[in-house]
Amino acid sequence: MSQRATASGHGQTNQVGRDQYNNITTTVLGPGAGPAPRADAGLPLAADLVGRERHTSELLGVLDPGGAGPGVVVVTGLAGVGKTALALDTAQRARACGWFPGGVLFVHLRGYDPAGPVTGGQALETLLRALGVRDEDLPPTLAEQESLYRSELARRAQVGPVLVVADDASATAQLLPLMPASPGHQLLATSRDALTGPGFPGRLISLDQLDVESAAGLIAHTLTQVRSDDSRPRQEPAALREVAAQCGGLPLALTIAAAQLTLDPGLPIADLAASLADTRTRLRALRYEDRDGRSLGVQAAFELSYQRLEERPAGLLRLLSLNAGPDISTTAAAVLTDEPLPATRQGLAALARAGLIGEQPIGSNRWRMHDLTRLYADELCHRHDDGPPRQQALERLLEYYRATADAADDHLRALPRQPVPDLFPNRTAALAWFDTEHPNLTAAVPLAATADQNDLALSLAESLVVYLRERRFFLEAVTTAEQALTTARELGDRHSEAIALDNLGTALDQVRRFEEAITAHNQAIDICRELGDRHSEGQTLNNLGLVLRQVRRFDEAITAHTQATDICREFGDRHSEGIALNNLGIALQQVGRFGDAITAHNQATDIHRELGDRHREGLALNNLGTALRKVRRFDEAITAHKQDLAICRELGDRHGEGIALNNLGLALQQMRRFDDAITAHTQAADIYRELGDRHGEGQTLNNLGHAQSEMRRSRGLPALWRRITR
Repeated sequence: MSQRATASGHGQTNQVGRDQYNNITTTVLGPGAGPAPRADAGLPLAADLVGRERHTSELLGVLDPGGAGPGVVVVTGLAGVGKTALALDTAQRARACGWFPGGVLFVHLRGYDPAGPVTGGQALETLLRALGVRDEDLPPTLAEQESLYRSELARRAQVGPVLVVADDASATAQLLPLMPASPGHQLLATSRDALTGPGFPGRLISLDQLDVESAAGLIAHTLTQVRSDDSRPRQEPAALREVAAQCGGLPLALTIAAAQLTLDPGLPIADLAASLADTRTRLRALRYEDRDGRSLGVQAAFELSYQRLEERPAGLLRLLSLNAGPDISTTAAAVLTDEPLPATRQGLAALARAGLIGEQPIGSNRWRMHDLTRLYADELCHRHDDGPPRQQALERLLEYYRATADAADDHLRALPRQPVPDLFPNRTAALAWFDTEHPNLTAAVPLAATADQNDLALSLAESLVVYLRERRFFLEAVTTAEQALTTARELGDRHSEAIALDNLGTALDQVRRFEEAITAHNQAIDICRELGDRHSEGQTLNNLGLVLRQVRRFDEAITAHTQATDICREFGDRHSEGIALNNLGIALQQVGRFGDAITAHNQATDIHRELGDRHREGLALNNLGTALRKVRRFDEAITAHKQDLAICRELGDRHGEGIALNNLGLALQQMRRFDDAITAHTQAADIYRELGDRHGEGQTLNNLGHAQSEMRRSRGLPALWRRITR
């Protein structure tokens, strides 16, 4: 299907939005004499919502300008679950309440479109045009466009807040340029992925399928809206619930089922239920075509495309459905097919040309398949490849993920000068691979367990622990640890159960589920003692101490860290001893034992310096500087923070650099070196702002304000003294 729009003179057309039914919103901008027209009330029509009262209320609560909304909120859930409908309906309600007098802007990001997603820069240009910026006034660089965007929103703030609705995002990179900087403005996005991570402080609202009653209500509402006298929902309530269950509560499927019943008003609901009963044919049965030949079903189009494929690309399409994650690399696809990379690349390119997959972005060697295409491909895979071919391909893929993740994890855990596998040249490359593949890896853990590859599932889950913690993917860490725990218990593997419990406790700590975390760590310790595994007991005691500090059980935390330190010394594990000592020092500071804390931090610093672990040496120095400030040894504190700062800059640790600068500023304030303190706090605030760490930025700005106030006060006192003593 194509769309055309014409503009007279030097006008141009700009497509700014598209919903799941391919309705197009087009804004025509002409050269007129006055200001450019503004598309600040261009929300597409929202579908009727049924069964979403709780989510609507939650989302309205976030958008309410009277509250302390996060500024960014992402409605997330699987394809067809109704994310767009919820976002548009709620945005229209908010607009009707008068909450966004500055305007409501809409942009469709096409995050999962086979043709490729809209980039953050492209979306930014669309929004600038909607705000009335002409093409000739658009700055040439993305950074300048972002600045102009923030300025336009700031000007709009004089009228009132602006709501930006960004539909169908697939990555935070699409949304980062669109995030409002001025308070009051809101960015409401939808995505199939839970978009969160460093630099993106968005609130997630997860949308699941409807329950059976709400799903049945959606079908009934549609039928009676078209024909008020349609008695089928009332006469066939059981069949209606059956159809709702067969659709899995997915609004898109429910809409198609309702359309089929609407198109044939004499069709009993029970007959439709019978046609959907067979899961092997359900996809083909969930197809709607109106009198003009327009269809919401895609089975026929897939079938036509598939029939035109040569044998190798057709087999590749079927096997791609085995990958549980959102996309797949050319290398992983080659593992699936057990063919060379060049041949696999040719097959993937053939599928892309047929419109069945897309390389996103072009040249990335990463391929994304639409969810409905995946369902179709999975059906084909079961039909053509069931048995050993399918099982062997799945085992090859899972083993590839496990082995590569294990090699990457070795780099993340390695100490300096420690030999690591040469699969990756360095730690940076290993992290980059994890960054790209982690959605596939986390999805592969439960897939491996389901495929009776339990040992592989446990190994893969363990390889993800450090990465998920370092990248702050805490919710995924919880889910992965829970899966590992279930698998270990099913196997009766007590050692793996203890590891999974310890990892689960650490992940629960990060999402502030402290009591559950303490329980998990204690259960792990009990198993370690039962097995006589002293070394693992020491590791878990150290992690337990971290959670106990969070709930202010400081004496217990000191005991746990002390026991962990003793066990590490018993086994000669110097690295773990240094970690435990540093954590012990933090706990000692909490109870005012600053002298003992300084001793612990000094010992930790010496150990990590001896082992060449610059990162942990910096962490220990930072905590040492904090303890030294408490006992007014400010010169030594400044030295410690400067040493930490140098290490962070050496390692390229921007977040650590921000922490070091902020703490250095605090020590400089104590020495009344306010100019230097202001410089340090300003640099720290800039780093936090760059990383999107709003909490760290806020704390630093508060310290900066205090330093500026003290500087003005100190410089004003001599003049004041001279005036009052004349």
